[in-house]
Parts: sequence; C-alpha cells; structure tokens
Amino acid sequence: MNTLDKVRNLRIADYNYPLPDERIAKHPLAQRERCKVLMYKDNKIEQHIFHEVPSLLPSNALLIYNNTRVINARLRFRKATGSQIEIFCLEPVAPHDYQLIFQTTTQCTWLCLVGNSKRWKSGVLTQQIDVDGDTIIINATRGERRGNAFEITFSWQGSSPSKIEGVGGSMTGSENSQNQSCNDVTFASVLEALGEIPIPPYLNRSTEKSDLTDYQTVYSHIDGSVAAPTAGLHFTDEVLAECDRRGIERRELTLHVGAGTFQPVKSDNIGDHDMHTEFISVPRDLLAELATTTRPVIAVGTTSVRTLESLYYIGQILESNPDATEEELRVTQWMPYTTPCVITPQQALQNIVDYLDRHQASDYLGSTQLMIAPGYNYRIVKGMITNFHQPQSTLLLLVAAFVGNDNWRKIYDYALDHDFRFLSYGDACLFL
Repeated sequence: MNTLDKVRNLRIADYNYPLPDERIAKHPLAQRERCKVLMYKDNKIEQHIFHEVPSLLPSNALLIYNNTRVINARLRFRKATGSQIEIFCLEPVAPHDYQLIFQTTTQCTWLCLVGNSKRWKSGVLTQQIDVDGDTIIINATRGERRGNAFEITFSWQGSSPSKIEGVGGSMTGSENSQNQSCNDVTFASVLEALGEIPIPPYLNRSTEKSDLTDYQTVYSHIDGSVAAPTAGLHFTDEVLAECDRRGIERRELTLHVGAGTFQPVKSDNIGDHDMHTEFISVPRDLLAELATTTRPVIAVGTTSVRTLESLYYIGQILESNPDATEEELRVTQWMPYTTPCVITPQQALQNIVDYLDRHQASDYLGSTQLMIAPGYNYRIVKGMITNFHQPQSTLLLLVAAFVGNDNWRKIYDYALDHDFRFLSYGDACLFL
C-alpha cells in the first residue's frame, strides 16, 4: 500500500479521546501568560507556565506567527415577519481580495453560511445601524448557492432620519451632505458596527463583550479570519519582549482562518473528508530569510504550520513550472502524498522568491488545502506552539503527524490527568 492509500485509510475513530464539557475552557485566564504549557521534547513530557516559553525555545529560534485578525463575521438580520436570519461571512467573492473588500464603500459580495435559510427564500433583508454617528441602511441579497453556503451581496448607504421613518419629501442640503459622508463608510466599518465576533460553537455560549479582546492575539492586524489562530492568544507584549531579549527572532505571515477549521470529520476514513481551503500571504523578505537561515523554525499555531509547510509544495511546483498560474500553484489536499520531494526546502523557498522577483511582487498570495496527517513528513517546521484540539479533528491529525502517531494519545492522557484546560481558551502545548 502506498503512502497516499495509507493516509486516506486512516480511521478518524482512532483519533478520539474523552473530553467532558467541564474541561473545555469557556474563557481565558485573566493573565493569558499564566496558563499551563505542556512541553514534549525527546519523548519526555514536562509541565510549565506559558511565560516560561521564551526560555524553553532554542536560543536561536525563528518564531513565526499568524497576524490575521478576527472580523465580526456573524451578522443578524430580522425579516418583517419576525424571523431572525443569521449570516456568517466566510470569504470574499467580489472583490475577491480581503484588503479590497474591506475598503469597499457601497457594495460587496461574500460567500456566507446562512442560518434559518429556509425562511429566507427571496427578498432583501434590511438593517439600520449607526457608524461613527452616521445612520446607515444595509441591505443583504441572497444569490447563488455554492455547496452549503450562499453568495450574499451587501449594499449600504446613508439615510436621513426622515427617510428612515418613512416620511416623504425632498432632502435638504444638510441631509444630502450627510448622505455624501455616509457613502464613505467602508465595509470594515459596517462589520464593526453590525457584526459579532464568531466565537467557536463548542464554547456553548453567546459572544460576550470580553471576547472582543480575548479572541484576538496581541499582534493581530490583518483583517480576514472568522476564527482566531488560538495558539497565539497566550502571548502578551511582555512574553514577546522576553523573546526579543533572548535573541529569538520573530516574523509574521498571514493565513485567514475559515469556518472549516471547526468542520468535524464525518467520514469513517479521512480519505473521504474534503479539507477546507484558506488564503495565505507570506512576505518576500520572510521567504528569502527562510531560504537561507539555519535557525530552527518554530510555528505558532496550526495555521502557521500549514502555511509554512505549503510553501515547500508551491516551490516544488515552480521547480518544473516557473511560470505557473495562480490556480496551478494552489496546494491541494493530497499533494504531499502524491508528489515526490525532489528538491530541498531551501531550493523550494528560493523558487518562490525568484517567482516574486519576476513578477515584481512583495508578497506571495495564494491558497492552501493542505491536509497534514500521520504519514506526512515535515519539511520546514521544527517545532510548534499549539493548543489542545478537538477529538477526531484534522488539527489533532496534524499534531499526531508531528509528535508521532503513537505519542499524541500519551500527551493528551497526561493533559487530562493533570487538569489542563482544553480548546481555544485553554492551555498550550510546545512540541520540539
């Protein structure tokens, strides 16, 4: 049986473990850096406090984390009949670029999940919001269905109080001026005013005001995720400063986390599971550094892991096809298990640098569907900081591939026996 068949035949039931609801952390600790961290190195388990992590990392480590910022992706509308419709923004459609879509000022289209969709067959949903003192009317129109999601077009404009209340009459000069200023309202501002932070469903609670800060990393600044890269939630400015004092270099990349990160594996074998696709962005300077550095690369979070490991396969495509199109450079789910690794990671990374230079680009922008599971050989990442993941999840498969297929259960059993807190707001792991 070849590697691909072995991986596809992995039974997801073999990656199950008991996780009582009371072991799921509903909120983070008041001091993020005071959480526990389980370190697994040289087949040994140690227990530490997260603020010790800078001293636990190799002194010459290159620490790479995901700078994505969680957007207020959950929007609630109410029909005239009283039915509530929930719209969950997943990824941009038009413009098909995160930066551009947040800057739009009149209309944009997103791929969205729709809650209670049976009660919204047609028609336009309308909501009135206040953005920086301006009254804005936002409309949502349902379009084409794509799988279990829909294309939703949002449009918005300012409106004078008389228009909102349905009072007729022509606008005054001041009202017209107000509308003109409202037309400068970006979709980013609309989301901030109308949307909610979409905390994970397994927390089994509503979003609270504290989640606005708790569910963001201290270094997040690129809007686009619908879920936080939660391994980074433990970092504080003080911990990052200690990394700097110890000579640990810090770098950023971007992977916008999609709702698929919470998608359970429903098939018996992982070969029948469709891995979600996510957007990645990596600066040219980081690629050039990775192509030449001898520092061990430590990834913060599974999103950083998937981004970094995807780079190897992008570079390998370019080795035989230097002029590959964006679609040809997409990393597919099973690529690592079907593609012979014929070049070094350094050469793969250099190929991307050369590709960017030919196109006079400062960042590599692409997408990845990479599934990392036992049988996968890590190419770039030498260590990772992550959380404790859900049973029978693709994230647990990624961990098992790194620590060894027989070791993940030993690690999780230790955590359960020693009162570690689990999932997004829980404790951390350091695997070296």
